[in-house]
Amino acid sequence: MARVELTNHLYAFFPVLEGSHEVAPGTVRDVIAELEAKAPGFEFYVCDEAGRMRQHVNVFVDGERIRDRGTLGDPVGPDSRVVIVQALSGG
Repeated sequence: MARVELTNHLYAFFPVLEGSHEVAPGTVRDVIAELEAKAPGFEFYVCDEAGRMRQHVNVFVDGERIRDRGTLGDPVGPDSRVVIVQALSGG
């Protein structure tokens, strides 16, 4: 099973996702769908209306930033580590 981690500030919006989660291998799209099932609203928080990764969200699979931000088709292996990061901004 692949392991998914989120940055700490995302837990304020999705406390049920706190800690790491094991998900089935597949694609980044599959990972987002599994997290959505655990925390409704998560997918729309990280993806836009067309299902593309939002501009200020980055996903890393095994330390590499995903390439496919449109269909989220990057592969996630059974031993992968997926990290979802949202940039913070403000003044």
